[in-house]
Amino acid sequence: MRTTNDQDRVLSEGKAVLDAAAVALARLSRELGAPFVDAARRILACEGQLICTGIGKAGHIARKISATFASTGTLSLFLHPTEAAHGDLGRVRRQDIVLAFSNSGTSAELVRLVQPLRSIGATLLVMTSKADSQLGAEADVCLCYGDVEDAGHLGLAPTTSTTVMLALGDALAMAVLSARGFSPAEFARYHPGGALGRSLLRVGDIMRKGDASPRVTATTSLAQVLHTMTCAPGRPGAVSIVGDDDALIGFYTDGDFRRNMESAQERDDFTFLKRPIAEFMTRQPQSARVDDLVGEAMRMLREKKIDQLPVVDDRGVLVGLIDVQDLLEVKVVG
Repeated sequence: MRTTNDQDRVLSEGKAVLDAAAVALARLSRELGAPFVDAARRILACEGQLICTGIGKAGHIARKISATFASTGTLSLFLHPTEAAHGDLGRVRRQDIVLAFSNSGTSAELVRLVQPLRSIGATLLVMTSKADSQLGAEADVCLCYGDVEDAGHLGLAPTTSTTVMLALGDALAMAVLSARGFSPAEFARYHPGGALGRSLLRVGDIMRKGDASPRVTATTSLAQVLHTMTCAPGRPGAVSIVGDDDALIGFYTDGDFRRNMESAQERDDFTFLKRPIAEFMTRQPQSARVDDLVGEAMRMLREKKIDQLPVVDDRGVLVGLIDVQDLLEVKVVG
């Protein structure tokens, strides 16, 4: 790319590929209809697993779509069609659904699997550009995206066709996810690694429990409260005040104590240490729920400019404590 003309030509080629994909996807969105709904319903009702298969570039798309389904609550695996013909068909059961990816609908490796799949009794879904192809005609449901002209000056390498195939597979996976009511907590279960997975952990997964979450009653003296805070494992610098049945009624932190101490020094009166914590605690404190996402807890701490939160269950009963250090250790960003 030594000249302006060279740069223009490269940019023009790149834009042409992107424009072709955009046009094809817009058309696909407009034409999406009953077969898509039928396929989604069958996958939702499937009592077995969703088996994705394809050869060549379509095979790579099939692998990706299978992984997307698996990570969003649908039992799924990828089956290589060549290996399937040499024994791996033993992975397929009658209650399974096979989703075959083939742009032409004539891939020999897939066509020769049709009759064995019929013999097994599995449902066959086909994603292709030609509904009247060999595979399209044999499908229980054909997800046809129509003729797609691949971009590039040769028009030979799969470009627009694989983009459309990938997008249609993703759309199907997300439609099933939505209909299934797949929750963020379930998503977190399948994505424990990385920043996304960490942000989807629940408060209950990392909160401090038992002795590490100190608690006292409203009649406990402030001096005893300080002792309890100091002796707690991990020294959280906060204590929860509970009433009947361990219901949370107040919260007290070392920051609160510093403010109380400054006031006592001004008065030169330290008898406040003998008074009950009920006189100093924050009543109806901000709290986190045990099923809250830790990302939400981090945002709460930052917005309120605090370092600790008591954790309660749906009845308001104290179950633990979360400290900003706990969130920083798992590298959660709120």
